[in-house]
Amino acid sequence: MSVNLSKGQKISLDKEAGTSLTRITMGLGWDSVKTKGFLGFGSKTESVDLDASCVLFDDSNKVSDIVWFRQLKSRDGSIVHTGDNRTGAGDGDDEQINVDLANVPAGVKSLVFTVNSFTGQNFSQVENAYCRILNASNNQEIARFNLSVQGAHTAQIMAKLYRHNGEWKMHAIGENGNGRTFDDLMPQITVHL
Repeated sequence: MSVNLSKGQKISLDKEAGTSLTRITMGLGWDSVKTKGFLGFGSKTESVDLDASCVLFDDSNKVSDIVWFRQLKSRDGSIVHTGDNRTGAGDGDDEQINVDLANVPAGVKSLVFTVNSFTGQNFSQVENAYCRILNASNNQEIARFNLSVQGAHTAQIMAKLYRHNGEWKMHAIGENGNGRTFDDLMPQITVHL
């Protein structure tokens, strides 16, 4: 059974999954809002390009690697982005980042997942947006975080996975921000490390 996360909530991934997790998938999904045409006739959907990113931090809270649409795999190969979706069209996850937790280097303390509107539209032009964590072994959803908070922000720091006493935990951050890439969010991200 999946946990619907609220802003600021922290959970143990192993406890929620009922098993020791070795591989997870972070899925991001969204739809563009349809706009009504003149006098209510016709409608159009403007493409919105949301991008999922994963920033890896070491024990000193310094960036050790980044996985995003311009670098689809971490240098060590433990984290892989499935590719850039530029429209949000279709059902299910539009972008996924797969994490092999057992092979994330020991020096990596936390993974921060962000979503940015690369095309610059704000979240009022997006609906049904979410991020979710799946047990990659059986595709069972462990946790879901609703991102469709309508507003003028163009980015969000979604969640942080971090090591604590030998297990991975998740902190649903859900903090709105602005910027076309994760780099624009770095001052906000460092507050949560």
